[in-house]
Amino acid sequence: MFNKSFKGKIILPTAIVLCVLVAVLTAFLSIRFSAFSDSLVDEKLIANISSLESYLDNSTANSRAAVMSMAQNPDVIRAVRDRNREEILRIFTPVLDLYRINFYTILDSEGIVLVRVHEPDNYGDSLAYQQNIQDAISGKVSTYFEEGTAVKVSVRSGVPVYDTDGALIGVLSSGVRFDSEKTVAELKAYLNSEVTVFLGNTRIYTTILRNGQSVAGTALDPEIAKIVLGEKREYSGNTDILGETYKAFYKPLLNAQDEAFAAIFLGMPLSKIKRESNSFLWYGIGIGLFGLAVSIALLSLIISTISRPINILAYNMGDIANGNLHISITTNSEDEIGFLNKSIQKAVDTIQKLLNDVNVMIAEQAKGNIDYRFDAHGFHGDYKRLADNILELASFGMKDQLTRIPNRRSFDNRLELEWNRAKREKSPISILMIDIDRFKNYNDTFGHQQGDVALQTAANTIKRVIKRSGDFCARWGGEEFAVLLPDTNSPGAAFVAENIRSELEKTIIPCSDTRGERITISIGVCTQIPVSGSAVVRLVFTADSALYQAKEKGRNCCVFLTSDEA
Repeated sequence: MFNKSFKGKIILPTAIVLCVLVAVLTAFLSIRFSAFSDSLVDEKLIANISSLESYLDNSTANSRAAVMSMAQNPDVIRAVRDRNREEILRIFTPVLDLYRINFYTILDSEGIVLVRVHEPDNYGDSLAYQQNIQDAISGKVSTYFEEGTAVKVSVRSGVPVYDTDGALIGVLSSGVRFDSEKTVAELKAYLNSEVTVFLGNTRIYTTILRNGQSVAGTALDPEIAKIVLGEKREYSGNTDILGETYKAFYKPLLNAQDEAFAAIFLGMPLSKIKRESNSFLWYGIGIGLFGLAVSIALLSLIISTISRPINILAYNMGDIANGNLHISITTNSEDEIGFLNKSIQKAVDTIQKLLNDVNVMIAEQAKGNIDYRFDAHGFHGDYKRLADNILELASFGMKDQLTRIPNRRSFDNRLELEWNRAKREKSPISILMIDIDRFKNYNDTFGHQQGDVALQTAANTIKRVIKRSGDFCARWGGEEFAVLLPDTNSPGAAFVAENIRSELEKTIIPCSDTRGERITISIGVCTQIPVSGSAVVRLVFTADSALYQAKEKGRNCCVFLTSDEA
């Protein structure tokens, strides 16, 4: 029976064809990829090693040229002899980029620093322990990889500076540093591989990141450290760095004492190499396309016998996708297609009911009935969760989440509705704008959590005072509230406003430390009978102006204005 079902008609021949195709394609690509990856990694690593050697040679040459050329400059000789730090800085600062070096250090004949051009405020210490400085004091020009005080890993050249009478007056030292984020970043861009500079067996600068953070400060693998730092030999091979495998090269840097005090690492993560090698996958794609063409031809013959019900279903699904849910999906088939049609129709009916319920709720809330909710218990599974989420969003959209009274949006909807009704019936409509007095000081004194309690208490008091079912209160924003009183004249509005003010003045705000606190409010009141050409915004503006006057009068009071007085 399996081969007579829709599933059997499609899956069985498809599975056979695709299994053969995948087997052939996987075998071919595995062989090609393995061979290519190995050769690609080796060739790229060799090229990177050569580029690194060239970079170190150029850095050494630049360092030596930088001191040799400047040591003969008469302005330099004069500035060093006079110990003129300002003049030394003026001469040397512009030529750092010219010689592609990172630092100049100018010292006296005893090895005491006169000026560090790269750190002008750092001088006066002795660098006589450095070999290039010792050689220069003794009259020799030398270049070494060395560790310094301010610059930990660099290539340095030292040269003596003689006065016109041949007396030694100082030493120039310059170099290219490798212990900086800029250096490793430039090397990474130049070599297209990860770069790390080690001082001893510690990574001091690296381009390797884990979770967005540099892995600087971590230690070199002990076995590799033994080869590179202990035996002073270069190392090439696979290595694991914090859980990722790299094709790596380590070069030791030897100082004047022939000690491997530092090292430079070049590495390519094998995952990256794999991505770079994916161009060879096109060979497999060619074979895959051929197999796919054969599969499509076979599937076309098979599907042609069962395409009619699928076409009908596709047509219906097109209507559904375009938003037409008022369709009836019918089928005479009893196989999987028939079952699918019935399931889709059931899903459409459920979605249609949910949409109808949501539309009714939206219409009711637009009228100001913000507490209206449809019944979500008639839905099940994900539909039930969707209905619950819609109800929750509706609550978020129409109610203030702190005070649990309507929000500004709800108030605007209700105000528009009542304004139009008052205009039709030529009845008065009143609005109260309420603001808690000195609320910022209250927050600063008792804290924002206690301020929230005050807002909640104010909202509950306002709700308790307004009696009629048509009266409406909302949180306007911050410490402001608004009350809408349909079919209420000015004396009635003033009466309600004074009741709210006096009730809240008497209300004790609960505190966590059992102390009772009180707050006061200022209220602006406006009443208007809408006529043709009048605008609801004028009513709100006038009430707000009245609130401002209440604040000006000293707070804790009510001020009534007509729309003509604003």
